[in-house]
Amino acid sequence: MGSGLSFPTVPLTKDKVVVVTGGNTGIGYETAKWIAMYGAHVIIACRSEERATKAIERMNQEFAEEKARGTEGLMKENSLDVHFMKLDCASLKSTREFIETFKQKESKLHLLLLNAGIAMHEQEYTDDGYELMFQVNYLSHFLITSKLLPIMRESGEDCRIVLVSSDAHLVSSFDMDKIQGKQYTKANFSRMTYYGNSKLYQIMQMYSLNKKLHNTNVTVNCIHPGIVETEISRSFSDLQRWKVFFRMTKLFGGTKTPFEGAKTLINAAINPKYKDLRNAYHTNCKPSTSNRLSRNEHYQDQLWEYTLGCLKEYLTEEDIQKLQ
Repeated sequence: MGSGLSFPTVPLTKDKVVVVTGGNTGIGYETAKWIAMYGAHVIIACRSEERATKAIERMNQEFAEEKARGTEGLMKENSLDVHFMKLDCASLKSTREFIETFKQKESKLHLLLLNAGIAMHEQEYTDDGYELMFQVNYLSHFLITSKLLPIMRESGEDCRIVLVSSDAHLVSSFDMDKIQGKQYTKANFSRMTYYGNSKLYQIMQMYSLNKKLHNTNVTVNCIHPGIVETEISRSFSDLQRWKVFFRMTKLFGGTKTPFEGAKTLINAAINPKYKDLRNAYHTNCKPSTSNRLSRNEHYQDQLWEYTLGCLKEYLTEEDIQKLQ
């Protein structure tokens, strides 16, 4: 018999609505597939409908293979309940359109898994005027969370938000004057630092949200998936030293497959023992703690106010009140 996941899961049915950003590839793909195979209604939010369609076809093929293998706990139906919604996190307009599409099609949301991201990208600014990693990894996900949180609060018990962060936050810095990095040229823009910063902001968002949601049905946690061989490496394929680092890490068994990386995200999302857990930084399927910088409440408050300012054209007074 196949073993499936190595931890218990909450009961999943088609009434369980799940959003996975970046769900067409890598960690997001494996997460969306396994949660769907256990019975949930899953939406993969990504840029390309063509790639999403191919991903869903592949998920169904692999689902059939898992059933034939005798993997335990899979749903009885023969077709996965997985659907595409368009989302480009590099565009606040696209992010807003995704939110509106979701609201039109769905009335509940139980799991919001914020996985889409880019790593160590060269200095670049979006049409909205923000540093690319800041917007893709953090700002657009903040907007999605802000707009969909009221739905989650009305969707019954044990609703979870999980952000895919990274140990890159350990090499981050916090300087509100340099948050967009526009003081730098491309030559002296630290791609690793600004990637780490974007992951730091996700963790700070977790702490800020949980202060406001402490007595509600919604919990917020973060995960570090490990060094995973995914398409995220495209962003820094031009950096020779990082290519060598990944090659050596893989050679000595330090990298993970997308499924191995996804296990920590899936565990944080559907393991019943984490029903009431908050402010955890999961790594290797176990809750741990993020660095001291991320836990600085003064910095958390500064980032929160700055973020609301960035999104002032997208968040109404009612939206902001619901975040208090």
